[in-house]
Amino acid sequence: MNHDEARARILDAAETLFYDRGIQSVGMDELRAAAGVSLKRLYGCFPAKQDLVEAYLRRRDDRWRTALAGYVTQRAEAPGARPLAVFDWLHDWFSGPDFRGCAFVNSFGELGATSDGVARIARAHKRALRAYLTDLVRDAGSAEPDVLGVQLALLVDGAITTAAIAGEPSAARQARSAAAALLTAGAAGR
Repeated sequence: MNHDEARARILDAAETLFYDRGIQSVGMDELRAAAGVSLKRLYGCFPAKQDLVEAYLRRRDDRWRTALAGYVTQRAEAPGARPLAVFDWLHDWFSGPDFRGCAFVNSFGELGATSDGVARIARAHKRALRAYLTDLVRDAGSAEPDVLGVQLALLVDGAITTAAIAGEPSAARQARSAAAALLTAGAAGR
């Protein structure tokens, strides 16, 4: 097994275990076993657990935002429909058996006070989400895309947290209704 393959297997194991159980509860030996690599190989790829945590979060950010954007592009041809398609994607995600909330909020809650790297990556993820939502509402013709983008980001984060705690995918539908009202109010203000 080459370095890249080992790295990918370790990241796959980290994504499953960290997201399912939390970062602090998963030890490096457990990650090694789940990835099927030696401890030497694990530390050769990631010299410290912090390095692995940050790589996991960067990879998760890329995959999560790519999946969201792909869904929105495929499901909503018209720019005006794209902001609401975000909430449809959330509902699908929340309905999955492995949904455990926002990996970035979870990791920030666990390590944000003691890890600048985790805090930085979590903040960058939230900024990128706000920027994406702002671009969607700008393309949809919003008169105040920056304001509406922030409001939609708050609805997204609130829906994720509510769905994770309550175990109810319907939080996405409720947030979608609120987003529709905001979009309508924004269009009326033009």
